[in-house]
Amino acid sequence: MTRLPILSLRIGGLAPLGPRAVPSGIDKSEAAGALKLTETGFVGDMQGDTAKHGGPEKAVHHYPFEHYAEWRNAMGEHARLSSPGAFGENIATIGLTEADMAIGDVFRLGSAVVEVSQGRQPCWRLNERFACRTMARDVQESGRTGWYYRVMETGTVSPGDHLELLDRPSPDWTISRIWRAFYVNTLDRAELSAIAGLERLASGWRTYATRRLESGRVEDWSRRLHGPLAQTEGDASATGSKNG
Repeated sequence: MTRLPILSLRIGGLAPLGPRAVPSGIDKSEAAGALKLTETGFVGDMQGDTAKHGGPEKAVHHYPFEHYAEWRNAMGEHARLSSPGAFGENIATIGLTEADMAIGDVFRLGSAVVEVSQGRQPCWRLNERFACRTMARDVQESGRTGWYYRVMETGTVSPGDHLELLDRPSPDWTISRIWRAFYVNTLDRAELSAIAGLERLASGWRTYATRRLESGRVEDWSRRLHGPLAQTEGDASATGSKNG
Protein backbone atom coordinates (compact mmCIF):
# COMPACT_ATOMS: atom_id res chain seq x y z
CA MET A 1 0.00 0.00 0.00
CA THR A 2 2.93 2.37 0.48
CA ARG A 3 3.33 3.13 -3.23
CA LEU A 4 0.85 2.20 -5.95
CA PRO A 5 0.73 3.14 -9.65
CA ILE A 6 -2.30 4.95 -11.02
CA LEU A 7 -4.02 2.75 -13.58
CA SER A 8 -6.19 5.53 -15.02
CA LEU A 9 -6.31 9.32 -14.60
CA ARG A 10 -9.54 10.91 -15.85
CA ILE A 11 -11.45 14.20 -16.16
CA GLY A 12 -14.68 15.17 -17.87
CA GLY A 13 -16.62 18.19 -19.05
CA LEU A 14 -20.36 18.64 -18.84
CA ALA A 15 -22.56 16.54 -21.12
CA PRO A 16 -26.23 15.50 -21.17
CA LEU A 17 -26.84 12.33 -19.16
CA GLY A 18 -29.65 9.84 -19.69
CA PRO A 19 -33.17 10.32 -21.04
CA ARG A 20 -33.64 13.51 -19.03
CA ALA A 21 -30.40 14.94 -20.47
CA VAL A 22 -29.32 16.31 -17.10
CA PRO A 23 -25.96 18.11 -17.20
CA SER A 24 -23.29 15.85 -15.71
CA GLY A 25 -19.53 15.41 -15.60
CA ILE A 26 -19.69 11.68 -14.86
CA ASP A 27 -18.44 10.71 -18.33
CA LYS A 28 -14.70 11.21 -17.86
CA SER A 29 -11.95 10.56 -20.43
CA GLU A 30 -8.37 9.42 -19.98
CA ALA A 31 -6.03 12.37 -19.44
CA ALA A 32 -3.59 12.91 -22.28
CA GLY A 33 -0.99 14.64 -20.10
CA ALA A 34 -0.30 16.33 -16.79
CA LEU A 35 -3.28 17.84 -14.95
CA LYS A 36 -3.21 20.65 -12.42
CA LEU A 37 -4.85 19.63 -9.14
CA THR A 38 -6.38 22.52 -7.17
CA GLU A 39 -8.17 22.52 -3.81
CA THR A 40 -11.47 21.84 -5.59
CA GLY A 41 -10.26 19.21 -8.06
CA PHE A 42 -8.54 18.78 -11.39
CA VAL A 43 -8.59 21.71 -13.78
CA GLY A 44 -10.97 20.74 -16.61
CA ASP A 45 -13.05 18.36 -14.48
CA MET A 46 -16.64 19.52 -14.06
CA GLN A 47 -19.81 18.62 -12.14
CA GLY A 48 -23.39 19.15 -13.19
CA ASP A 49 -24.62 19.79 -9.65
CA THR A 50 -21.94 21.64 -7.72
CA ALA A 51 -24.11 21.77 -4.60
CA LYS A 52 -23.82 18.00 -4.16
CA HIS A 53 -20.73 17.04 -6.18
CA GLY A 54 -17.15 18.25 -6.11
CA GLY A 55 -15.81 20.92 -3.79
CA PRO A 56 -12.94 20.78 -1.29
CA GLU A 57 -14.14 17.66 0.56
CA LYS A 58 -14.78 15.75 -2.68
CA ALA A 59 -12.00 17.09 -4.89
CA VAL A 60 -10.82 13.73 -6.28
CA HIS A 61 -12.82 10.52 -6.64
CA HIS A 62 -10.95 7.20 -6.46
CA TYR A 63 -12.58 3.91 -7.51
CA PRO A 64 -10.88 0.50 -7.29
CA PHE A 65 -10.66 -1.20 -10.66
CA GLU A 66 -10.81 -4.67 -9.07
CA HIS A 67 -14.48 -3.95 -8.31
CA TYR A 68 -15.24 -4.08 -12.04
CA ALA A 69 -14.91 -7.88 -12.07
CA GLU A 70 -17.35 -8.09 -9.15
CA TRP A 71 -19.83 -5.86 -11.00
CA ARG A 72 -19.54 -8.00 -14.15
CA ASN A 73 -20.26 -11.08 -12.04
CA ALA A 74 -23.34 -9.36 -10.64
CA MET A 75 -24.62 -7.66 -13.81
CA GLY A 76 -23.19 -9.66 -16.67
CA GLU A 77 -21.08 -8.14 -19.43
CA HIS A 78 -21.98 -4.44 -19.49
CA ALA A 79 -20.43 -2.01 -21.97
CA ARG A 80 -19.59 0.43 -19.18
CA LEU A 81 -17.51 -2.16 -17.35
CA SER A 82 -14.91 -2.87 -20.03
CA SER A 83 -12.49 -0.15 -18.86
CA PRO A 84 -12.05 2.41 -16.05
CA GLY A 85 -14.35 5.41 -15.90
CA ALA A 86 -17.74 3.76 -15.48
CA PHE A 87 -18.33 5.26 -12.04
CA GLY A 88 -17.13 8.76 -12.86
CA GLU A 89 -13.84 8.26 -11.06
CA ASN A 90 -10.85 10.56 -11.44
CA ILE A 91 -8.35 7.85 -10.60
CA ALA A 92 -8.43 4.07 -10.70
CA THR A 93 -5.96 1.64 -9.18
CA ILE A 94 -5.56 -2.05 -8.49
CA GLY A 95 -4.51 -2.95 -4.97
CA LEU A 96 -6.58 -0.67 -2.72
CA THR A 97 -10.19 -1.06 -1.67
CA GLU A 98 -12.51 0.46 0.92
CA ALA A 99 -11.25 -2.11 3.43
CA ASP A 100 -7.72 -0.73 3.07
CA MET A 101 -8.32 3.01 3.01
CA ALA A 102 -8.93 4.97 6.19
CA ILE A 103 -10.17 8.47 6.92
CA GLY A 104 -7.20 10.82 7.22
CA ASP A 105 -4.82 8.69 5.15
CA VAL A 106 -2.42 11.13 3.46
CA PHE A 107 -0.85 10.39 0.07
CA ARG A 108 1.48 12.08 -2.35
CA LEU A 109 -0.26 12.07 -5.71
CA GLY A 110 2.11 13.31 -8.41
CA SER A 111 3.46 16.52 -6.90
CA ALA A 112 0.25 17.12 -4.89
CA VAL A 113 -0.68 15.85 -1.43
CA VAL A 114 -4.19 14.50 -0.80
CA GLU A 115 -6.07 13.14 2.22
CA VAL A 116 -8.95 10.65 2.38
CA SER A 117 -12.02 12.64 3.44
CA GLN A 118 -15.10 10.39 3.03
CA GLY A 119 -16.66 7.54 1.11
CA ARG A 120 -18.90 8.15 -1.85
CA GLN A 121 -22.64 8.45 -1.42
CA PRO A 122 -23.95 7.09 -4.72
CA CYS A 123 -26.72 9.07 -6.39
CA TRP A 124 -29.31 8.51 -9.08
CA ARG A 125 -26.95 9.67 -11.83
CA LEU A 126 -25.44 6.17 -11.67
CA ASN A 127 -28.88 4.80 -12.60
CA GLU A 128 -28.82 6.98 -15.71
CA ARG A 129 -25.20 6.14 -16.46
CA PHE A 130 -25.79 2.38 -16.40
CA ALA A 131 -29.42 2.47 -17.65
CA CYS A 132 -30.26 0.51 -14.51
CA ARG A 133 -32.84 1.99 -12.13
CA THR A 134 -31.32 0.33 -9.05
CA MET A 135 -27.63 0.99 -9.72
CA ALA A 136 -27.15 3.69 -7.08
CA ARG A 137 -28.79 1.54 -4.45
CA ASP A 138 -26.80 -1.50 -5.57
CA VAL A 139 -23.55 0.45 -5.19
CA GLN A 140 -24.59 1.63 -1.73
CA GLU A 141 -25.64 -1.81 -0.56
CA SER A 142 -22.51 -3.49 -1.94
CA GLY A 143 -20.08 -1.20 -0.12
CA ARG A 144 -18.17 -0.83 -3.40
CA THR A 145 -18.54 2.94 -3.32
CA GLY A 146 -15.04 4.33 -3.78
CA TRP A 147 -13.91 7.36 -1.78
CA TYR A 148 -12.88 11.00 -2.02
CA TYR A 149 -9.79 13.03 -1.25
CA ARG A 150 -9.37 16.60 -0.12
CA VAL A 151 -6.27 18.39 -1.45
CA MET A 152 -3.72 19.35 1.20
CA GLU A 153 -1.10 20.66 -1.25
CA THR A 154 -1.90 21.57 -4.85
CA GLY A 155 0.30 20.28 -7.66
CA THR A 156 0.25 18.36 -10.92
CA VAL A 157 -0.66 14.75 -11.61
CA SER A 158 0.31 12.84 -14.75
CA PRO A 159 -0.76 9.49 -16.20
CA GLY A 160 1.47 6.82 -14.69
CA ASP A 161 2.13 8.70 -11.46
CA HIS A 162 1.88 6.91 -8.12
CA LEU A 163 -0.02 7.17 -4.87
CA GLU A 164 2.55 7.16 -2.08
CA LEU A 165 1.40 6.83 1.53
CA LEU A 166 2.77 9.58 3.78
CA ASP A 167 0.73 9.34 6.97
CA ARG A 168 -1.98 7.17 8.55
CA PRO A 169 -3.34 8.79 11.72
CA SER A 170 -6.53 6.69 12.12
CA PRO A 171 -6.00 3.27 10.48
CA ASP A 172 -8.98 1.68 12.26
CA TRP A 173 -11.46 4.05 10.62
CA THR A 174 -11.63 2.49 7.19
CA ILE A 175 -14.12 3.49 4.51
CA SER A 176 -15.70 0.04 4.94
CA ARG A 177 -16.20 0.55 8.66
CA ILE A 178 -17.94 3.87 8.18
CA TRP A 179 -20.03 2.42 5.33
CA ARG A 180 -21.22 -0.31 7.70
CA ALA A 181 -22.17 2.25 10.35
CA PHE A 182 -24.10 4.41 7.87
CA TYR A 183 -25.80 1.73 5.77
CA VAL A 184 -25.90 -1.58 7.68
CA ASN A 185 -25.87 -1.10 11.46
CA THR A 186 -27.40 2.30 11.02
CA LEU A 187 -28.27 3.14 14.64
CA ASP A 188 -25.22 1.82 16.47
CA ARG A 189 -24.83 4.68 18.92
CA ALA A 190 -21.26 3.85 19.92
CA GLU A 191 -20.10 3.92 16.31
CA LEU A 192 -22.09 7.04 15.51
CA SER A 193 -20.67 8.86 18.53
CA ALA A 194 -17.13 8.00 17.47
CA ILE A 195 -17.83 9.04 13.87
CA ALA A 196 -19.28 12.36 14.99
CA GLY A 197 -15.98 13.11 16.69
CA LEU A 198 -13.71 11.85 13.89
CA GLU A 199 -11.81 15.04 13.11
CA ARG A 200 -10.55 14.24 9.61
CA LEU A 201 -13.90 12.93 8.35
CA ALA A 202 -15.76 15.36 6.07
CA SER A 203 -17.99 17.65 8.12
CA GLY A 204 -21.14 16.61 6.28
CA TRP A 205 -20.67 12.99 7.32
CA ARG A 206 -20.02 13.93 10.94
CA THR A 207 -23.28 15.87 10.79
CA TYR A 208 -25.15 12.75 9.58
CA ALA A 209 -23.86 10.87 12.61
CA THR A 210 -24.83 13.68 14.99
CA ARG A 211 -28.34 13.97 13.57
CA ARG A 212 -28.95 10.24 13.90
CA LEU A 213 -27.81 10.34 17.50
CA GLU A 214 -30.15 13.24 18.24
CA SER A 215 -33.19 11.95 16.33
CA GLY A 216 -32.84 8.18 16.64
CA ARG A 217 -33.78 8.00 12.97
CA VAL A 218 -32.02 7.37 9.65
CA GLU A 219 -32.25 10.07 6.99
CA ASP A 220 -34.37 9.43 3.88
CA TRP A 221 -32.20 8.23 0.98
CA SER A 222 -34.90 7.96 -1.68
CA ARG A 223 -34.33 11.28 -3.48
CA ARG A 224 -30.55 10.72 -3.66
CA LEU A 225 -30.90 7.14 -4.88
CA HIS A 226 -33.83 7.57 -7.26
CA GLY A 227 -33.74 11.18 -8.38
CA PRO A 228 -35.80 14.34 -7.96
CA LEU A 229 -39.05 12.63 -8.99
CA ALA A 230 -38.69 9.85 -6.41
CA GLN A 231 -41.52 9.23 -4.00
CA THR A 232 -40.35 9.74 -0.43
CA GLU A 233 -43.04 7.65 1.25
CA GLY A 234 -43.45 3.90 1.48
CA ASP A 235 -39.93 2.95 0.39
CA ALA A 236 -38.48 1.33 3.48
CA SER A 237 -35.54 -0.18 1.59
CA ALA A 238 -34.40 3.28 0.57
CA THR A 239 -34.48 4.68 4.08
CA GLY A 240 -32.45 2.22 6.06
CA SER A 241 -34.32 -1.04 6.55
CA LYS A 242 -31.03 -2.66 7.65
CA ASN A 243 -31.02 -0.91 11.00
CA GLY A 244 -28.94 -2.73 13.57
